[in-house]
Amino acid sequence: MFTQDSDSIGIVSARRAHFDTPLSLKSGAVLDSYELVYETYGELNADRSNAVLICHALSGNHHVAGVYADNPKNTGWWNNMIGPGKPVDTRKFFVIGINNLGGCHGSTGPVSTNDKTGKRFGPDFPLVTTGDWAKTYVRFADMFGIDHFAAVIGGSLGGMSAMQLALDAPERVRHAVVIAASARLTAQNIAFNDVARQAILTDPDFHDGDYYSHGTHPRRGLRLARMLGHITYLSDDSMASKFGRELRNGSLAFNYDVEFQIESYLHHQGDKFADLFDANTYLLMTKALDYFDPSQDYDGNLSAAFARAQADFLVLSFTSDWRFSPERSRDIVKALLDNKLNVSYAEIPSSYGHDSFLMQDDYYHQLIRAYMNNIAL
Repeated sequence: MFTQDSDSIGIVSARRAHFDTPLSLKSGAVLDSYELVYETYGELNADRSNAVLICHALSGNHHVAGVYADNPKNTGWWNNMIGPGKPVDTRKFFVIGINNLGGCHGSTGPVSTNDKTGKRFGPDFPLVTTGDWAKTYVRFADMFGIDHFAAVIGGSLGGMSAMQLALDAPERVRHAVVIAASARLTAQNIAFNDVARQAILTDPDFHDGDYYSHGTHPRRGLRLARMLGHITYLSDDSMASKFGRELRNGSLAFNYDVEFQIESYLHHQGDKFADLFDANTYLLMTKALDYFDPSQDYDGNLSAAFARAQADFLVLSFTSDWRFSPERSRDIVKALLDNKLNVSYAEIPSSYGHDSFLMQDDYYHQLIRAYMNNIAL
């Protein structure tokens, strides 16, 4: 039996929204129709001014907070942040979590059936960008009669999505909370993504992305991609303090089996992820990361790109995040200040690396809480 804590949302359920209006994508492809799976927490107020959109990261989804009645262990990925009395307080805000287009948790994506063929889209599903997602967010808001979001919040790729919406539909965003993100990936980050993709693309079970019809799953490639990614989400200090050079069995075995605890941890993370995630979705999500660059149409001038923004911003970074370093967040802050926009910035001491934005940290949560509490509805 599920026992609800006083600050817990409790039992939640996912819903599905269907859109019949064709969606033109940046790639030139057109989706005649599509569906988005979503969850909501809290109540929409009378003038529909208290909506907060949560944008998920690469491997995230719509299940942001709460638990499911049939699986109380499946807690939302940001449950420590969202709920009654939590930093994003559902007594004040109507919080929305959406599984992005192209995802593999119910929204239309590679695993969905293509009505034109009767088969799964697979590799035929078009690449999507944060700009395409921004269009779907606006349509989703229109479905609820929401003229503007009180805030759009995201970490990592979710932070990029929040920025994109604030740029593409500036009149629809009052506040943007951008956490552990970047205005464009560094060459090193693009390189990490490519190596992860190559692990999948070269898996013999990939079959050019049509592994569904072959009854296979490129598990080895997806597992390696996740292991590589997970290394970049952690800091050296966090790995040292949690695992060090500890051996699983207390002594060297002089073979190529798993010997160190850190190896065991990465293998476990890779195996778990490969069982739950779709490889084609992983490929297109990493491409969305690579393609994000608001300055591309402005000769690389980030300040010019942010001239169209109207929202107030809270930008947060973490000292040990070497994948999206504080310097990348300071680039965003400078572009905002160059346009005389209201921006608050904090560089949060943390030893958890990029994953810090998911962790329970009092100082970090107090910053979010203070900012959200000051949003007038």
